[in-house]
Amino acid sequence: MTGNTQVAVIGGGYAGVMAANRLTQRDDVTVTLINPRPDFVHRVRLHQLVGGSDDAIVAYQDVLAEGVRLVIDTVTRINAAERSVTMAADGPLDYDYLIYAVGSGSAEPGVPGAAEFAYPIATLEEAQRLRSVLDATPATAPMTVVGAGPTGIETAAELAEQGRRVTLVCGGVLGPYLHTRGRRSVAKRLAELGVTVIDGSGAKVTAVTREAVRLADGSELPSEVTVWTVGFGVPDLAARSGLSTDAVGRLLTDETLTSVDDTRIVAAGDSAAPSGLPLRMSCLNATPLGARAADTVLSRLAGEQPENLHQSMYAQCISLGRSAGIYQFANRSDVAVWLHIDAGLGARIKEFVCKSIPKHLSGEAHKPGSFSLHRMPGGVAKRQQLLRADRAEAPAAAGRAA
Repeated sequence: MTGNTQVAVIGGGYAGVMAANRLTQRDDVTVTLINPRPDFVHRVRLHQLVGGSDDAIVAYQDVLAEGVRLVIDTVTRINAAERSVTMAADGPLDYDYLIYAVGSGSAEPGVPGAAEFAYPIATLEEAQRLRSVLDATPATAPMTVVGAGPTGIETAAELAEQGRRVTLVCGGVLGPYLHTRGRRSVAKRLAELGVTVIDGSGAKVTAVTREAVRLADGSELPSEVTVWTVGFGVPDLAARSGLSTDAVGRLLTDETLTSVDDTRIVAAGDSAAPSGLPLRMSCLNATPLGARAADTVLSRLAGEQPENLHQSMYAQCISLGRSAGIYQFANRSDVAVWLHIDAGLGARIKEFVCKSIPKHLSGEAHKPGSFSLHRMPGGVAKRQQLLRADRAEAPAAAGRAA
């Protein structure tokens, strides 16, 4: 390709910023980052925003390369045939390549009353809204956090550490990703903080009212503030634009993160579904996926075959208030193993991770191409093994359904 190449990046989160910064390696590439907010949202700190210990915002000037044009707007449609995107305020923008990094948000709750009376916290605006509600709520008021994944655990711990009365409703097991040993450690810490944990088959929420949460076992929990942390959903932009998606709405790609419909569209982060086998939605995966997406575009511009996706490092890091946390190690199949680090050291590791993320982005902004975690050796063979197993399971599942 000759002349200046226009690359549009939709989404200014971890994946989008990493991709945009990395693309500035080439002087003949013009990068436009489109994001609905003027600031970078540090999502792994949203529970701290709720608890009042951080605002979860970083200025784009601190993480985005100077050569990247930032457009504060919302993309309403991708016109793949015309290689353009339509924006709500600024109208159309043409591109030669598009990086789809729209991220994720709260899943639509299917429980009666949850949409009306519960507070999700997957986005900045949702967390800010809950913060305002908490400011007006007495510390003695009963609160319920629904969902015992990392967000639910972190939020429950953050609020309990302030002396609030918190019940954590798991909807199953506490910390489903965690190894049994790690789960015991988390349960112990929550008990120390005074969090009431309700788990098991009866711990599923069947209804939410203004003042209570009802469970499948028939019990009812008084709750002046109910926090909803169950699941993530992705924007429907790809589906609305006629592009192929998985059942959740993530853009379907091959192993180079290239859309199965269009070689000029590359996906990254939570909104990508490579080979229909997406990585776990997390910052741990989003940032390397952003680098991988940029490398795919850069390889094509250089006339080279892009490398396939591989991820060789997995873990889960959860804060348990300001003074404790857990770092759960995992294998290359992203399954937790017995090894974990908890207590005060776990908290320091969590804080180190939170501080490192903007530094990775800033480092890439100042020296594009320097990020290398997505190139760690050892992940290709494991990824291919997982794909073969998934493909073998698909016909078997279809046969059982028939």
